[in-house]
Amino acid sequence: MTDSPERDARHNARMARKKAVVDEKIAAADTARGVLLVNTGNGKGKSSAGFGLVARALGHGMEVGVVQFIKGRSDTGEEAFFRQQPRVQWHVMGDGFTWETQDRARDVASAEAAWAVAKQLLENPAVGLVVLDELNIALKYGYLDVNTVVADLLARPVDQHVVVTGRAAPPELVAAADTVTEMGLTKHAFAAGIQAMAGMEF
Repeated sequence: MTDSPERDARHNARMARKKAVVDEKIAAADTARGVLLVNTGNGKGKSSAGFGLVARALGHGMEVGVVQFIKGRSDTGEEAFFRQQPRVQWHVMGDGFTWETQDRARDVASAEAAWAVAKQLLENPAVGLVVLDELNIALKYGYLDVNTVVADLLARPVDQHVVVTGRAAPPELVAAADTVTEMGLTKHAFAAGIQAMAGMEF
């Protein structure tokens, strides 16, 4: 389809206005520091997005730490891949999904042990990115004190980035975060009876 000169001119004018707005926002963004990201919501992809940032950070030569709350399996594709990378510390600290364990005391103990490892990463300025996978679930069930967690996150080294994943991010964490992404569920294969498969869900 060939556009008319008038349509081309309108498009160019619109893009020029858009560029001016974007350039102004870029110029105004004059602060460089670590950011706190929260991936939450009922949709698929919260952890996957966090692991994508692990790849991005490694590409820039950064040290990375991953702590997995709740999750207990060690046969995931992401762990198998990232454990081969020399600049990644990977910690699987959960005992499995809460409906599987059915043991609150055990889940609390596992979450506290995981947070102790997370704190070590959050206190280390050499670690450029920390991923706290499914931390939101541990907070949702009260396995950890949200105010303590937020205080520790805010006390981290100034240039360190953190990604927190999991459904039902608490309001205190949302308020403290720099970027919050709510992933919505439109459709999921599991609802149609399609089982979790390697390379997709784990």
